[in-house]
Amino acid sequence: MSDSKSNGVKMTSKHLDFYYGNFQALHDVSLEFKKQQVTALIGPSGCGKSTYLRCLNRMNDLIPIARVEGKIMLEDEDIYDPSLDVVMLRRRVGMVFQKPNPFPKSVYENVAYGLRVNGIRDKGLIEQRVTESIQRAALWDEVKDRLQESALGLSGGQQQRLCIARALAVEPEVVLMDEPASALDPIATQKIEDLIHELKKEYTIIIVTHSMQQAARVSDITAFFYIGKLIEVGDTDTLFTRPRLKQTEDYITGRFG
Repeated sequence: MSDSKSNGVKMTSKHLDFYYGNFQALHDVSLEFKKQQVTALIGPSGCGKSTYLRCLNRMNDLIPIARVEGKIMLEDEDIYDPSLDVVMLRRRVGMVFQKPNPFPKSVYENVAYGLRVNGIRDKGLIEQRVTESIQRAALWDEVKDRLQESALGLSGGQQQRLCIARALAVEPEVVLMDEPASALDPIATQKIEDLIHELKKEYTIIIVTHSMQQAARVSDITAFFYIGKLIEVGDTDTLFTRPRLKQTEDYITGRFG
């Protein structure tokens, strides 16, 4: 049995450096993500947390001048191995973006889309997965009579939960969330946070948030980034109440940010 499987670690970055052309955006970031835990990445704007998140499913590959050094392991697989199928990686490591981005299709087709792209043709299986995913995203009661209507007619909070359902439909192992509630009102935000608590029973969740209150509410582990460096990581309660480093304390108490 491998080390990563035996100690519950789902994903790890080891000495990760990331460059946009000549600009180094991330410096030597080593971080572990455990199964059935929520890890929050916090830090001021431009500190590298979203860049780091996008490295975890190779979204930065879409930027021609981007370059990665170091390793990111999904259990025992190096996700930057040239032989790795990136489409398969993004199925295993799903992503939910800051702004809801439903397709201009029906609610049903938004969730079914990823299944079809992954080659699933069985209508019964697609229907089952769509229903289960919408239920898991705590959206079923609100949309069960609107499945054939355009997803663009849903509220912002409903659209974001639909995007979460879409990510869940392909049965990922890790779910990345980039400020998933920043465009939402407080009630919709609470629904997303409640959903995160439920989802961690099945998934490894990594969330970038600009809200320290949100990090404190939803995460088990918090990692503080500053100017492209991982400054401190630890159990969320401990990091917020007894940070080891003055830099972390200054950020948490609002002395800078």
